[in-house]
Amino acid sequence: MTNDWIAEAERLARGRRFAQSSSPPSVRSSCRAAPLSEAEIGEAEAALGIAFPDQYRQYLLRQEVRGTVNHLCRSAAGWGWHGDTHTNYGLLATAFPHPDSYRAHEDDLDAREPLPDHFPDHSGYRAAYEQWDAEYAVLQERKTSGAVFLQDNGCGFSTLLVVTGPHSGSLWFDGRATCDQILPLHLDGEPVSFTDWLVRRSTDLVGW
Repeated sequence: MTNDWIAEAERLARGRRFAQSSSPPSVRSSCRAAPLSEAEIGEAEAALGIAFPDQYRQYLLRQEVRGTVNHLCRSAAGWGWHGDTHTNYGLLATAFPHPDSYRAHEDDLDAREPLPDHFPDHSGYRAAYEQWDAEYAVLQERKTSGAVFLQDNGCGFSTLLVVTGPHSGSLWFDGRATCDQILPLHLDGEPVSFTDWLVRRSTDLVGW
């Protein structure tokens, strides 16, 4: 049975949310950065279907208003990260995939890209390309399953915090805007902790 990749891409796209900053005032005004209580954190975890990593949980208990980290809050739209348009809430409970797990699929997709020359009379080319393009979009969306877009680094780059799966608590740099890679953050050769990242927050943590 052939997958309908267009339908799957559309389904996954519904897991994203608009930034709170672009929401109506009634929604926006109730979403503020402030320390959360244990009860509120538990409520957020239940609503989002995840368990926050320990260091991030401690941060939520004392989070400050200042800074560029997207803050977790509850608005009329529910629990979410203020200012974030990239986190896919529909995939938050799905384990974050290590890049090694999808490289073969991506290579296969590249090799299967429909080209006009494959369709001498161009019949079927458009439909084949649209399905291939949708399959590629699905792969790209699933690359950040189980991760929160914690900070917008500008120029299409972002910092990810993994919240689900064996890599929970780790931080990654989404550099797909230029290098088409999602790279782990390291400090002195070891995976950087959330607490250390809060202090450094620099691209020198990326192992280019």
